[in-house]
Amino acid sequence: MWLSGLLAQADAASPAAQADSGSGAGWQFFLIAGLVFVLPFVVGQLLGQALKLKEFGFKIGVVLFSIALATAPFIYNAIMPQHSWTDAIALGIDLAGGTNLIYAVDREQAAKDGKAVDSATLDKMVGAVGRRINPSGAEEVTVRRVGDDRIEVIIPGADRELVEQKKRQIVNLGSLEFAILANDKDHRRQIEAARKLRDDQDNLLEGGRVAASWRNVAPGEDVNQIPGDRTAVREVERTVDGKPVKVRQFLVIHEPPEREVTGKYLTRTAPTMDDTGQLAVSFTFNATGANRFSVLTGRYQPDKSDGFERRLAVLLNGDIQTAPNLKSRIGASGQISGNFTREEIDELINVLNAGALEVPLITEPVSEFTISPTLGVDVQTKGITSIVVSAIVVFAFMLIYYRTAGLIADLCLLLNLVLVVGAMAFIEATFTLPGLAGLVLTIGMAIDSNVLINERIREELARGSSLRMAIENGFDKALSSIVDGNVTSLITAVILYMIGSDQIRGFAVSLFIGLTMSLFSVLYFGHLLMQILEKKRWVRTFRMMQFIGKTRVDFLSQRRWAFALSGVFIVAGMAALFARGEQNMDIDFSGGTMVTFEFVDSQKTADVQARLEEKFGSTVSLERLVLPSEAADLSSGHRFRMRTTEQEQGSVAQKISEVFSGAGMALVQAKMEFEPVQPITGEDDTRFAGGHQAALKFTAGMGTATTAGSLADALKQIKTENGQPKYDAADSLIEVVGTTEAASTESSATSQKYTGMTARAVAAVSADDLSEALKIMQAELAARPAFEELNSFDTSVALDTQISALLAILASFVAIVAYIWFRFEKVYYGVGALVAVAHDVLVTLSAIVLGAYLSKTPIGELLLLDDFKINLALVASLLTIVGYSLNDTIVIFDRIREIKGKNPHVTPEIVNLSVNETLSRTIMTAWTTLVVVLILYIFGGDGIHGFAYANIIGTIAGCYSTIFIANPVMLWFARREEAAGRGLARPISQIPAATGR
Repeated sequence: MWLSGLLAQADAASPAAQADSGSGAGWQFFLIAGLVFVLPFVVGQLLGQALKLKEFGFKIGVVLFSIALATAPFIYNAIMPQHSWTDAIALGIDLAGGTNLIYAVDREQAAKDGKAVDSATLDKMVGAVGRRINPSGAEEVTVRRVGDDRIEVIIPGADRELVEQKKRQIVNLGSLEFAILANDKDHRRQIEAARKLRDDQDNLLEGGRVAASWRNVAPGEDVNQIPGDRTAVREVERTVDGKPVKVRQFLVIHEPPEREVTGKYLTRTAPTMDDTGQLAVSFTFNATGANRFSVLTGRYQPDKSDGFERRLAVLLNGDIQTAPNLKSRIGASGQISGNFTREEIDELINVLNAGALEVPLITEPVSEFTISPTLGVDVQTKGITSIVVSAIVVFAFMLIYYRTAGLIADLCLLLNLVLVVGAMAFIEATFTLPGLAGLVLTIGMAIDSNVLINERIREELARGSSLRMAIENGFDKALSSIVDGNVTSLITAVILYMIGSDQIRGFAVSLFIGLTMSLFSVLYFGHLLMQILEKKRWVRTFRMMQFIGKTRVDFLSQRRWAFALSGVFIVAGMAALFARGEQNMDIDFSGGTMVTFEFVDSQKTADVQARLEEKFGSTVSLERLVLPSEAADLSSGHRFRMRTTEQEQGSVAQKISEVFSGAGMALVQAKMEFEPVQPITGEDDTRFAGGHQAALKFTAGMGTATTAGSLADALKQIKTENGQPKYDAADSLIEVVGTTEAASTESSATSQKYTGMTARAVAAVSADDLSEALKIMQAELAARPAFEELNSFDTSVALDTQISALLAILASFVAIVAYIWFRFEKVYYGVGALVAVAHDVLVTLSAIVLGAYLSKTPIGELLLLDDFKINLALVASLLTIVGYSLNDTIVIFDRIREIKGKNPHVTPEIVNLSVNETLSRTIMTAWTTLVVVLILYIFGGDGIHGFAYANIIGTIAGCYSTIFIANPVMLWFARREEAAGRGLARPISQIPAATGR
């Protein structure tokens, strides 16, 4: 967004500059362009000259350029009016609050209608849904394709009422209407009557129905009076985003219900050319629509006497999108022509398609994820806290342990963080909770490269090399291990992005960018700093602490104990996994609903669990949530998160409301009371003359649009004597206005809330029916607690998620084995790494299940264990473990290859020597990564608790398997390959144990 805005300013500045060379238009663009692309290299050259190191001037400029590029989005937002530098960072709904909806195409109905569900169809659906819920394009709502037959809608920062309104807009038809603009040749009487309406009155009633109405021109659309069209226009003041603005309105003539033409009759729209060769839009109706449209347009054909042409308005959600001249009668198909550009044609087609979707959607979303802004801010705070604490700990450790080299590593890490955040802002990527976890994890993994280099430099210095040679050889010898380790992790990040949800993609993006930037910060910036220090003689040598000296441990001789220990743990874990059955799966893998609710008073966790089990059975799981502002109590709380395999949200909400309806266990919810229905007085000759009204009061702030929608839905439930809906067009029969504003904390710039409102209905709605509708609405509201989180997955989505997860793990295994085989030129290296990785995955899964069992015990509470579930976030964690474990294994394999040299055989002595020589690096890296994920586990909050726990186990398992699993397996396969080449194969028991050296 910042980049497109910047370029737009530059475009706007060009003609201004030509007209007035002194104009300041676009100065931000030229200032930032200069700061980013020119100044860094100028400063770099000046620094190089000042240091008397001219050969490093360009390299210094490259580093400064990367910093400038990373900070450009923040600088741009800081200097822009009414912006803050924080606007450069886009937060996902799990950090800012909001809702993620996934709708599936109704393939069965599409097949009956003879419509194909293909890529082109889905693209049209995305445009249509976007126009329905965001017609002005001003809201930060995301609509995009997911897979072959699903559409994802992301509504950031939205409250529950607004989400329900958007859901109705997505699936409800009839938002598109064709009508005639009133003109004083045909509609002089209606225009005169409409002119008498007050500015806050839009509808003109005749005979109990809306005969004409003042309609706004849609935001961003250019619909104006044309000389000679004789249309009726007025300007009135309306409140938009909490501010009064002038709005232009045209008077539109409405046909009776039996003759109205709406978008539900459209079957096809497409771009075409008119008779003059200009771009136009063709459209086709079904039989009913064709007949109605023929009648409408036939009555308003151009006059033969004077050629007067009427204007046909296309209205979407009540706003006028366009109003072309009507040139002839139109039947089943027609054409909208005008001086259109290609962009305008595409936009108009989207408008028309918004009335009738290309193929039908299943009414209820197959997946729905909602988190309140309150919990989102809490998650933000905990995520940022974990980043800060982990960074401080790692910075301090590196500085103390490696001293000057550690300070360089800290500067590399600081640059890495700046570049990662800057790159995320530059490409307008969304920061999600798993994305923050990826950022934290990047800290630990970036340190690994510095540790590798520093340990290599230590070895070179110990051999008597000069500092210059030690630096060059250290970087040279560590290069292959660093690149190979990062490439394997990059493979997992790419796979995660391909299969992940919006949150998991955020993790994949931050991990990918973090790994890439760490290569630059360590191999380029770190190397540059060391070269400058050495050249200037500011450092004579690198003094470092050493906890682990030279060792001579025979690790291979412990392989049988290691295999037995791992086997017992994995067997126990897998037995527990199968015994637990479906309870292992989170709802995104099994289907079901997750709900977070809040009690008015603090409740005992055990009491809440017992009540829920009465309604949902023993399979229900419960977590207690604690915000930083609340006092921590291990046995009770206000907020709880519940998971159940039931998928019907309405049923789950009803059961939760019922089970906690007793005294002392009241849930926080919005309740409505209404005063008796009264006749409306003083409204002569207006829409509500002879109608009825009632005052409404709410215990929490509500939006008027949502309340009106709920009341209209309630009216539609009222039936006639023969069982037919009594009020089909209920939306046009009622109005809700706010009378008492809610507290400012409950409202936002896009959603004004009220605790007091007045509901009015036209005379066609009887007092009894209005009262009945209010009672229905009251009951529905009482049965719907104010959920802070709502996450539901259909079984089909859960199955797709399982398949995607399995394919991701298998694909990463295959890709990584193939890469290691390619790099080390022997398949047994790949097999050894694969077995070690499979071991780590199984150990982590086992620990997840056993941790869930222990979570209900005092030990579990002491260790902060939860009822961990297998979900997509856990799959992300497993793939991260795969990358980390391989990174460790590759370092040892690389040392084996180095020591082996031209020797055709891999011997136990070579393996043991390699493990001992890299032991310091292995333990140091494991320790720093473990500290990071421990901090994430303790401070990261509930949303990534399971993710962090899995990474703790994976880090320990990865370090262990690198030494005790990967090497023995690799050696066994290597010896078998060698023996097979000589026609002689030996079992592993016959491989001699190595002696330490």
